[in-house]
Amino acid sequence: MTAVLRLKPKTERRIKGGHCWVYSNEVDIQQTPLKLLQPGQQVVVESASGQVLGRALVSPQQLICARLFSRNAQQELDRSWLVHRLKIAMSGRELWYPHQCYRWVYGDSDALPGLVIDRFGDVVVIQISNEGMELLRDDIVAAVDQVAKPAAIVLKNDGKLRAAAGLEEYVEVVKGELQDDCAPLVENDTRFMAPVIAGQKTGWFYDHRDNRARLNTLVAGKRVLDVFSYIGGWGVQAARHGASEVHCVDASAQALDWVEQNAGLNDVADKLHCWQGDAFAALKQLKDDGERFDIVVVDPPALIPRRKDIKAGEQAYRRLNQLAMRLLQRDGLLVSGSCSMNLGDDRLPDMLRIVGRELDREVLIQHLGSQGADHPVLPAVAETRYLKAVFARVLPTR
Repeated sequence: MTAVLRLKPKTERRIKGGHCWVYSNEVDIQQTPLKLLQPGQQVVVESASGQVLGRALVSPQQLICARLFSRNAQQELDRSWLVHRLKIAMSGRELWYPHQCYRWVYGDSDALPGLVIDRFGDVVVIQISNEGMELLRDDIVAAVDQVAKPAAIVLKNDGKLRAAAGLEEYVEVVKGELQDDCAPLVENDTRFMAPVIAGQKTGWFYDHRDNRARLNTLVAGKRVLDVFSYIGGWGVQAARHGASEVHCVDASAQALDWVEQNAGLNDVADKLHCWQGDAFAALKQLKDDGERFDIVVVDPPALIPRRKDIKAGEQAYRRLNQLAMRLLQRDGLLVSGSCSMNLGDDRLPDMLRIVGRELDREVLIQHLGSQGADHPVLPAVAETRYLKAVFARVLPTR
């Protein structure tokens, strides 16, 4: 018999409204003690009155102690369900993106909490971040193989989320072989090799794809600076789409080696210049050296990983964008990105307003971008929408 997770009175409204997370302080532990449940166990979630709200995976020791994957109490999360949800997710992505390069599964948004899958054509990379999905690891691999029939499958199971869940970290190629531990992809008519074994996350960040596509239409003949370049997602594409020269800044020498390799794939190596070092220090040095750019892109890692980091993180975003704005020509374009879910949608544009006033510049917001269609948003779950990209024209004050 399936275990039940009973909620306290009047705590079910959010779940009924479409959210899929249960917090530990919402559970009636007198009737359903969390400590008796096993990590990864499947449970039926009920309101205080006994109304069935859905079926979930539990993480008893976490603040988010349960994540719903179905509103049907009878639905098992098994290989059949995985195949069903993988097919639904794939059909949604392939409406938007060719070349079979996309984020195939985006956790809760695809009714597969704790699971992220990126597809690189014939290579699929799987990341599991909770106990329930880890228990289903072999079924996930089998379901991926059944639906996509890739040449290679990688389990990229490392990172902070697994550590928080007390899961072992490991990276393993479970089917096929990789070329130089990388996977080929095409994004916006640009070729890349993504380092799926040694790189960050799954090796690539598909989420800014549409924002990069928009920038690609603006770069012809421009001098571009790409800060936090990683392997050249913004910079190599800018060079490929007609920028006169591109400077990439990253703290990792290995990442910049990958930038150069990806530039070579697209025959634009002569346009690329790489700077290794701390982004803040590099921006200061470029300013001191008298460098100026038509376009500056700043796309840092999440500077506000938790709510308690909001104040310090906002200060970092503000400082970063001030340094970037100082490097623009008199009529330049700043593309400011944030992948911090805890940064409110209005905060980044407002920071650019404040920085503009401090530097005596006029800031005109021309476009506000978000994540691509392969990172679908659940309307009731604000946490599934995290990415921001502000395109701002920066002019001398009128």
